[in-house]
Amino acid sequence: MSRQSDLDRILEGLRAAAEAVQPFTSGEVEFRTKEERDDPVTAADEAADAVLKEILPQSGEGWLSEESVDDHVRLSCHRVWVVDPIDGTREFIQGIPEWCISIGLLEGGTPVAGGIFNPATDQLIVGSLEQGVTLNGDPARVTEPAIDGRQRVSVLASRSEIRRGEWDRFQEDGFEVKPCGSVAYKHGLVAAGLADATWTLVGKSEWDVVGGTALVRAAGGMVCLRDGSEPAFNQERPVYPNYVAAGKSVGRAAVGGWLG
Repeated sequence: MSRQSDLDRILEGLRAAAEAVQPFTSGEVEFRTKEERDDPVTAADEAADAVLKEILPQSGEGWLSEESVDDHVRLSCHRVWVVDPIDGTREFIQGIPEWCISIGLLEGGTPVAGGIFNPATDQLIVGSLEQGVTLNGDPARVTEPAIDGRQRVSVLASRSEIRRGEWDRFQEDGFEVKPCGSVAYKHGLVAAGLADATWTLVGKSEWDVVGGTALVRAAGGMVCLRDGSEPAFNQERPVYPNYVAAGKSVGRAAVGGWLG
C-alpha cells in the first residue's frame, strides 16, 4: 500500500467527518458528560466517529478513538489508526473556532501520516514523513526562529492550563504565550508554520496528539517529552505525561532550558 493511498484515505475521512458534523451548530449543540471522565461529548462527536471508523481501518489494521470502546487487538497490529473525531469538544460546544477533526496513522508505533481539519476556519493540514505537509494544498513547514531574544517566539497554550496558573512560571522567559483550544489543532498550527511551538506539562491521550505528531515531524519539527525522550505510541494505556512540539530550534530551547 502506498503512502499516497493513506493520504487519500485521510483526506476522505476528514471531509466525510466534517460533513457528518455540519448539521450540528457549534455554540448551540447539546452535550452530555462522560461517566468515566468529566469530559463532554456530543452527537456530533459520535457521528464523526462512525464515519471515520467506516472509512479508515482496513483488514488487519487497528483502531483507537476517543469515542470508541478500546479494542486491544490494536496492540498486535502494525498499522493503527488513531483519531479524535472532534478534538476540542469544549470549544465546539462554546462556539470557539479552535476545534478540529484529527487523524493519525501509526506504523510499528511510529506516527507516519496525519491530517487535521478545522471546518470553522477552513484549515486543512495533511502530510506524511515521506511527502511533507500541506496547508490547504500549499507546502508548509515549521518555523525556525533564532533563540536570541530579538524576536518573540509564539507558544500555543491550553486555555484551561492558563486559567489554572500553570503558565505563570514562563512569564519571564521571553516568548509570547497564546491561548488556544484543541491539542490537535495546536499541533497542526505548529506544523503549518502558523505558530512556533506548543507544549503541556500534564498528561494527554494518544488520540490528542498522534496525528499532530506525524504532521509536526513531517514538517521538519520535533515532538518529544519534556526531558527530550521519545514518546511511545499504541500503548495498552494510551496516555503519556507531557509533550513538546516545535521547530527544532525552539524545541531544543524548551527541553534544554525553559522546561527544566
